[in-house]
Formats: sequence, C-alpha cells, structure tokens
Amino acid sequence: MTVRKAWIAGTVVVGSSLSFVMLLVVGVYLVAGDLAGGAGGGTKRLAKGSVPAAYQSLVQKWGNLCPAINPALLAAQLYQESGFNPRAQSHAAAQGIAQFIPGTWATHGVDGDGDGDRDVWDPNDAIPSAASYDCSLASYVKDVPGNLTENMLASYNAGAYAVIKYQGVPPYKETQNYVQVITTLEKSFAAPETRVDPSEQAAGAIAYAQEKLGTPYLWGGNGTADQGGRFDCSGLTKAAYESVGIKLPRVANDQYNAGPHPSREELLPGDLVFFSDDLTNSRAIRHVGMYVGGGYMINAPRPGAVIRFDPIDTPDYFGATRVTEDGAKALPTTV
Repeated sequence: MTVRKAWIAGTVVVGSSLSFVMLLVVGVYLVAGDLAGGAGGGTKRLAKGSVPAAYQSLVQKWGNLCPAINPALLAAQLYQESGFNPRAQSHAAAQGIAQFIPGTWATHGVDGDGDGDRDVWDPNDAIPSAASYDCSLASYVKDVPGNLTENMLASYNAGAYAVIKYQGVPPYKETQNYVQVITTLEKSFAAPETRVDPSEQAAGAIAYAQEKLGTPYLWGGNGTADQGGRFDCSGLTKAAYESVGIKLPRVANDQYNAGPHPSREELLPGDLVFFSDDLTNSRAIRHVGMYVGGGYMINAPRPGAVIRFDPIDTPDYFGATRVTEDGAKALPTTV
C-alpha cells in the first residue's frame, strides 16, 4: 500500500462528506443516464495492462491467428488456466501457462519462437500453441450451426465430437459453464471503444463503504467482528460489493478482472480504481479503492491510517474496473 495525501478541502468537512458524495453520485449518474444509449459493445483490443507485459505482444499477435479467436479471448483462456503463470502445474499433470496435458502437447505443441524445440514451459511456445490449438478445434467444427467461437470453446472442453454430435454446444453443464466463463472473462481483457454500461449495484456498494469511513486499517482485514470491523483495501471493496450480492475475489489484482475497464474520463461512482508500481502488468496491482466522483475514492490506504477519501490522480494510477455480476462470477477461485 502507498501513503496517499489526505483529502483536505476547506469547504468540505467529515461531517458533510456523506452528503457531498451522494451529490456526486447523483450528478454523475444523471449524466451517465444521458450517455447510456451509446454504451456497451466494443472491440477486442487488449485492455491496458490486462496481460503482463512479457506476454502482451505474444497474445496480441497469436490472438489474431484465425477468425474464431481474438487477443482478449486468448488472454481470458490463459488467465483462467494459469493466471499467466508459466510454471503452473495441476494435479491432472496440465503444464505451463496454457495448461497443456502431455498428450495434447505432443500432438498440438508448436515451436512458436523458432528455436528448434517445443517447450511447454516456455510461453513463447505455449501461447502460440494455445492459439493454434484453438484454431484447429475451430476448423473441426466450422460447419456446425451457431457461433463458431462458442463451438470452439465447447470443443476445447468437451471435444469436437460432442459439438458435432449435438450440432452446437453440448448439453453438459460443465461445458456450458466453460463457454460462458471464457466469453464473460473476454470482456474484462478487452478495451471497449464505446462507453461501458453503468453498474446497477454501484450505489449500494458506495453506501456500504461510506459507513466505514474513519475505521482503522488492518492488513488482511475483512471487517469481521474478531478483527474489530477493520479492513484492508481489497477487503473493503470485496465487502462493499458483497453487500449488494456480488462476490469479488479477495485480492486487488484479481478484482481488476471483475468487469470491463472504463477510461479515466469515463469513470463513474462505484468503479474500482487500481494502483501499481508497474503500469504494464495488472498482476502487479497492489492497491484498490472505490471511485466516488470528482477525482476521489474511498479507500483503506495503509497501516496506521483510517478508511478515508483520497485523490486518484497519482503517478501510480493503473486503471479502473466497472464491476459486473457476470464478470465476478466468471473469475476463477484460484489463479
């Protein structure tokens, strides 16, 4: 956590801060209502920092290998499989950043960097192999009715035979869930070109956070009775959104993937705002707050401080996420 300057405003004192924030919220959402007609949709360019810098060019290049995939979709798969960890290994012997099992790697692994070998532990081979495998699956089911990308994802999970047999996504709960999770996560890795829809639950989350103003910070705090109702930064944002029925991951860098990413100019109250010393890598995020309007956030800043308002326009500002229920549900429980 970083030390941030306290909000000092001659005309706004703590006692009137709640009414000030509600005026901000109401004002900003009135404007948002006028703009919502153009919201939604967008392209599949990668959102800023959503993929670690070491892999961003690989994902951008190989994510355009065939029409069934795009960079944001490929990033969503890699995040779901390993959290971008090139040394990940599962109990089922799946290996590397793309979690290939040995048999599949033997058939579909490619020498992505042209160095003469196919190394499942090397992202320079594994990421191109993941894209190539997706495109191979898409070619198997290209004549099946429906959405080619969804049919490809279903093939990834259940096999191309099942997709061909059922002429689309098969009626397997696990497979249907996998397709929904990846296509939802895709939105959190994409940089939308149009406005992002306002959050329906944001006002309730802000109200919860406002009630905690002045509460002392506690590292690892979740606000439980045995912790004296204290929070750390991501514990506060998690609890605030949980109060309106949205369950976020515990740590800040995973909360970043809980929805699409509005630009600084498009921030609305309730958006989560993130901070990092590495502005190219969302996995390096180390602080989160909740935007309230006017360039300020509610946050639990650091040990020795209390939950308070702070400005967001600091050199370590990374970006923002507009939390959605579907986006939060799509996040893996562990990455």
